[in-house]
Amino acid sequence: MNLPAKVRIVEVGPRDGLQNEAQLVPTEVKIALIERLVDAGLRTVEATSFVSPTWVPQLADGARVLAGLRRREGVRYPVLTPNLQGLEAAIAAGAREVAVFAAASETFSRKNLNCSVAESLERFAAVIDAAGKAGLKVRGYVSCVLGCPYEGTVPAAAVARVARWLFTHGCYEISLGDTIGVGTPVRTGEMLAAVTAEIPVSHLAVHFHDTYGQALANILTALQTGIAVVDSSVAGLGGCPYAPGAAGNVATEDLLYMLNGMAIETGVDLDKVVAAGRFICSRLGRQPASRVALAWPHQEGAAS
Repeated sequence: MNLPAKVRIVEVGPRDGLQNEAQLVPTEVKIALIERLVDAGLRTVEATSFVSPTWVPQLADGARVLAGLRRREGVRYPVLTPNLQGLEAAIAAGAREVAVFAAASETFSRKNLNCSVAESLERFAAVIDAAGKAGLKVRGYVSCVLGCPYEGTVPAAAVARVARWLFTHGCYEISLGDTIGVGTPVRTGEMLAAVTAEIPVSHLAVHFHDTYGQALANILTALQTGIAVVDSSVAGLGGCPYAPGAAGNVATEDLLYMLNGMAIETGVDLDKVVAAGRFICSRLGRQPASRVALAWPHQEGAAS
């Protein structure tokens, strides 16, 4: 198979995972989780989000989380900034990389961002421009790339159009997200063919949810396309709000096990990621949503 020799994992558990938790997680626990993930070898850990605490109360402590981190050489802590107000708060808190989040579905955009796709991109243009002037890198997310909870199937051309806009307006990397986890390998391949016709594969990442158990299969399809950046969430943190009780983000442990089995380099220690997952799950009072974590034999002291 034509596979990359090395994959960069973008750990999204502390932001995308925890934001869906109803139980408020103390700031010091979030910091401890991020530090454990970095100790495991992860070099890109999405730390938090600078959104209105009214909408995401779990991440109202974003500035305190960033302030409490022990900054290390070569480690990036991107944060989500949906608007200029969020960007200003992120810059004040010491953020060095930010992310913006657009949708490929009109209905999803209107229900989640209260504006059309075109209007959301106009809003993000100002954020991307201001971030660039401040010397910050900007990552772009595209949600609903394989399906929308309101519209159903999303045309690959719509995904490519939004992704291309973000890339040409200054996002160094575009993460393609299967927000509701409905994708299958064939549909993933079709979507990626449309996007890679517009954007170099070296500037793409994938972000799969595992609602229907298809995430790893879809990731393998992306790897075969040449994509070498994959988002994942420790312990499978993060549910799918549009499918109650369903699995959320693909678990970092499960992704690592697959990549290790294909001799693809990541620089990440699976034992330590399993331990980090057990640490946060012990604080949440439940088991990890990772099959590898549940089967992993090295459990001594893992939840300490």
